[in-house]
Amino acid sequence: MDIYTRKSRWKIYLALFGLAIVIGSVYYTSYLAEQLAAEERSKVENWVLAQELTNDMDIEELDYCDITLHTKILESNTSVPMILVSEGGTINFARNFGESLDTNQVYLQSELDDIKSGGKDPIETYGGYIYYKDSRNLVLLTYLPVVQFILIAGFITIGYLGFSSSRRAEQNRVWVGMAKETAHQLGTPISGIVAWIEHLRTIAADNEEVQEVVDELNNDVKRLDLVADRFSKIGSEPALEPTNIYESLESIRKYMQRRAPRKVEFDFPGLDHTPLMANMNIHLFDWVLENLLRNALDAMDGKGTIGARVNEEKNYVSIELFDTGKGIPSSKFKTIFQPGYSTKKRGWGLGLSLAKRIIESYHSGKIFVKQSVVNEGTTFCIKLPKK
Repeated sequence: MDIYTRKSRWKIYLALFGLAIVIGSVYYTSYLAEQLAAEERSKVENWVLAQELTNDMDIEELDYCDITLHTKILESNTSVPMILVSEGGTINFARNFGESLDTNQVYLQSELDDIKSGGKDPIETYGGYIYYKDSRNLVLLTYLPVVQFILIAGFITIGYLGFSSSRRAEQNRVWVGMAKETAHQLGTPISGIVAWIEHLRTIAADNEEVQEVVDELNNDVKRLDLVADRFSKIGSEPALEPTNIYESLESIRKYMQRRAPRKVEFDFPGLDHTPLMANMNIHLFDWVLENLLRNALDAMDGKGTIGARVNEEKNYVSIELFDTGKGIPSSKFKTIFQPGYSTKKRGWGLGLSLAKRIIESYHSGKIFVKQSVVNEGTTFCIKLPKK
């Protein structure tokens, strides 16, 4: 199992764990809300009973009866809004809506309609009914899971973005350091090889066979020097120059076709098109094309077609590279551009990651898998800003 599969699974596990926390919180909050709602109904019922008992007492009973308990019950309910409605539907009394709202008939009628529509059963009393609504504390408690979810999601999002930014910055430092060190390490042996080649050329000036070998060695050294130059540009701001897309494609086609199996056909547009210019660093851009074409060759088992198409859009030049290889599963379209991902046993998984960095960071462009069908082929698309 590769690192990105494990990473995806961990994301699923964390999401499920977070969902379990939210569900548990909702369940527990709902339980508390039900208990509080039952207590509030009991409080209203006690208030109604205390009010009825007090109203049933005549003046003489009030003189010798202790109504302290009744009074405390009546005065204790300061949180549950109530409306007393007569049997004819007239609002006779209201409490706990607010000092100015307890006498506002229009507002109270609107609240009464809301209470009735909510399905809460009224409490019957002498000559009417007591309608009540949830207290402010109960309403806030019902919103607690939503608030918790927003806070937890916000905390996780900020933390994830912070860690991701830190990780990307660290990866960038590693990338740049590795590239610069590679270029530096290549520089010394390349200089030495160049000197030895010139020495061989001098001491075997009359030997044609040796001279041919020396020429080939010189070509390979130039290639190594180009690789070192590419690595040295990673982490630096490369110079971009107007370049004809068709010339760049033709150059890389010639290079790769000489190194491809004979049964692989190359279908490239050629140079008989009107020049189409885009700002690019030719060394880095050729590196991207080379990586894509090498991957295509690896996926084709020695036969098939590799091609390129160029399209001009409003603000971009679109370059599509396609092959008739093994294809890529749709679930891997984004994963293949991540560092370390490779389907090869000895692959480092750096080619497409470097390609993405070169196109997007250095050329302000885009690179993505436009389409791919397993066992039929793949099309990559590169978009570069027009000159």
